[in-house]
Amino acid sequence: MNDATTDSGLYLNAFADTADPMDMTQTDEFASLLASAGDLSIPHAPDIAYRSCNVVVRRQRFHFLEWGAPDGPPILLLHGGHQSAHSWDLVSLHLAQKYRIIALDQRGHGDSEWARNGDYSNHTMALDAQAFTQAIGLANPIIMGHSMGGRNTLMLTRLDPSYPRALVIVDVGPETMEAGRKTISNFVKKNEIFDDLEHFVRNVREYDPYRSREHIERTVKYNMLQRPDGKFISKCDYRRWRGEIQVPEDDRDKISLDDVSKFELPALVVRGENSNILAPEAAERFREALPQGQLVTVPECGHNVHSQNTLGFIDAVGGFLASLE
Repeated sequence: MNDATTDSGLYLNAFADTADPMDMTQTDEFASLLASAGDLSIPHAPDIAYRSCNVVVRRQRFHFLEWGAPDGPPILLLHGGHQSAHSWDLVSLHLAQKYRIIALDQRGHGDSEWARNGDYSNHTMALDAQAFTQAIGLANPIIMGHSMGGRNTLMLTRLDPSYPRALVIVDVGPETMEAGRKTISNFVKKNEIFDDLEHFVRNVREYDPYRSREHIERTVKYNMLQRPDGKFISKCDYRRWRGEIQVPEDDRDKISLDDVSKFELPALVVRGENSNILAPEAAERFREALPQGQLVTVPECGHNVHSQNTLGFIDAVGGFLASLE
């Protein structure tokens, strides 16, 4: 457990709390991750470089995880809303065999700083990602984005379509289902504060029946921190879910099928078979709009494809990544 504290309380996970990278392979968390990989038969190398790092860009501190050899083909991972870079851990562990993986904690999420002005628009987070990649010298990466991170990926690509080498957009697109968005929003609002972590684990298990209880228990530390009064509270900036901060709608947050029709690069759309966010018809229209678009549907999962059916996700993206070589 890290001794790092915030004004809100004690973190439950380890991460670099200085400008120097931290070797994560020596932590109990890495051993826990390897246990989950073993349970799920996730292929990975016996020795993997895995570091926790910090960087300051746009007047804000961002935390990120770096996996694999520094000279490997780069992949940038952008997580979904109310998640963190650690949501990609099993995927990162596998892909680090061949690639340099950079998983960013976006503003107000994970171990990155909260936005002082409460701005969590997709456009702003795309600007964050753009500045972040420039700061660490990440040239022409493959970008994988899930949900919120997928929208941020599309915004980032619209800013500079020549920058990404290729895109993997996971269970999101220009057209999404309102019912699914409400389900996610309601879950987040109802899971902000607890007397004990067991209560949160039970709620997550009910919300996400695809993951084992053991896996949820191993990852709960990335979602919560402990307040000085002993209660556990969400690490994400919960002020926006409470309605304490309101950012005006910005037309730059809207992405259309016409916008993506200008993306002249390989792009894979990954949809969860039981997704409540990306309908089959919307996914197909998204694929058709992309000049070099492909679509794959992963079975036995919902919206959180890469964590609910990690092997299926790895299989889905494996062929696409191989085609880029």
